[in-house]
Amino acid sequence: MPAAAPTATDLLARIHALADPERAVLVARFFKTGPGQYGEGDQFLGLPMPRQRELAREFRQLPLDEVEQQLVRSPWHDCRSIGLIIWTLQFAKAGPAGQQEIYERYLANRAYVNNWDLVDVTCPAIVGGYLLKRDRSLLYELAAADHLWSQRMSIVSTLTFIRKNQFADTFALAELLLPHRHDLIHKAVGWMLREVGKRNKEALEEFLADHAAHMPRTTLRYAIEKFAPAQRQAYLQK
Repeated sequence: MPAAAPTATDLLARIHALADPERAVLVARFFKTGPGQYGEGDQFLGLPMPRQRELAREFRQLPLDEVEQQLVRSPWHDCRSIGLIIWTLQFAKAGPAGQQEIYERYLANRAYVNNWDLVDVTCPAIVGGYLLKRDRSLLYELAAADHLWSQRMSIVSTLTFIRKNQFADTFALAELLLPHRHDLIHKAVGWMLREVGKRNKEALEEFLADHAAHMPRTTLRYAIEKFAPAQRQAYLQK
């Protein structure tokens, strides 16, 4: 008699068995879960990312509904992370219809993609991957949303385009987000600009010629991180 297929309940049991309460306290502090902080109220079990990825690979065949209801919508950050990573693995192997379903579910659940690690690990693969050969107007809607994680998603999703040497949307979204007041957006924009510069330094320098003078300091530092020390200092002293 064939063994029963693993279920999300089986995965949840594994996750909770691996919980590390001491590490969870440190991780919660790192992800700013205190009152008024960006991760306020989030709960952690303390699983390190390598273990989360191992579990996601092991349970990558779970049905989308189970992943959505029991993992992506979990109150536990670790469970949400593992569920979202499962979706990235499934997206990579899915056909067009399957990719569309995962993409639509991801966007419908973006209220649960509610910290920078969840955004950064998953949105390039799913949102960027789906939009690579499609209209990208959704990213501009996300950038204009009054929602920190949607705004971060808009720019970080362009990492997939950058890897294909497509920079126009990164520059356009960066320009829209430069006035943002939150350092998590400053860092994300600077990160994507740095990724452009690693592939085409001249393109980044052209963008900086127009915008460096009024960039947030953090964004500029991230963007020029790979420049030679003397060139970095020249930008920072302007």
